[in-house]
Amino acid sequence: MTARRIRNAAFWSACTLAFLCVAAPALSVLISVFHQALPALGWSLLLKRTNGIGIQNAILGTLVMLLGVLILAGGVGVAAGIYLAEFATGRHERLLRFFSEILAGMPAIVIGYIGYITMVVQFHWGFSLAAAVISLSILVLPYVVKTTEVALRQVPTFLREASAGLGLDSTTTVWRILIPPALPGIVSGLIVALAISTGELAPLLFTAGFSDQNPSLALVHHQVPYLTGVIFTDLALPGARAHATSAAAGAVTLILLIILIAVGRLVSRGARRATARMTI
Repeated sequence: MTARRIRNAAFWSACTLAFLCVAAPALSVLISVFHQALPALGWSLLLKRTNGIGIQNAILGTLVMLLGVLILAGGVGVAAGIYLAEFATGRHERLLRFFSEILAGMPAIVIGYIGYITMVVQFHWGFSLAAAVISLSILVLPYVVKTTEVALRQVPTFLREASAGLGLDSTTTVWRILIPPALPGIVSGLIVALAISTGELAPLLFTAGFSDQNPSLALVHHQVPYLTGVIFTDLALPGARAHATSAAAGAVTLILLIILIAVGRLVSRGARRATARMTI
């Protein structure tokens, strides 16, 4: 019994240490960023554009790009994940998985450079919303594909067999039978993709440019403001005010991430409840 207590205590001590190793850096970053941002935080920061020492346009630009990533990367990624999990076989499966793994390992700055060469220069789009959204979508696409595939593969096989026994076609089986129980995992992948997009800088430096005006809904030939651009630019400027504004933009970025995580959890919880009712 003594040996069991020792092993149990050692196990829980290791778990607590692992938790502290994860939580301590996160808390340190949060405390540090918000402490440095306090001098600049206020309504004027949120209501003025960057040319008036605010970040209103950067917040709006970030939200517009996130919406574009959700539509583009979410639509393509979920469809590719469904195809991989339910329909792809043989050579098609190997090729799609191969290219997805290549994208997952590609550096963000390389994707930004390729986006600059192709969309900004070759297609003559200029620094624009379309170039930025496509570059970010390419960057996060593998995460959406992988989480969608894994979520669908975790759905019990008997649901597929029951659907086949009822004579349902493949489209109905996917959307009515398989998607509801897999939805929490799919939503988690989308939230991860949006979180990565929120904190990215390198692809946007090459494709979005920057603007002191509010973002335009025009897809091309209009530069887009974004929060990480404010962080990067103001941190390089001299003066405590610029550094405080940079920290405030970082704090707002963290708040957006927390909101995204909270929304994702709410959607996942609702999906689990709906799935439980469907099972009952």
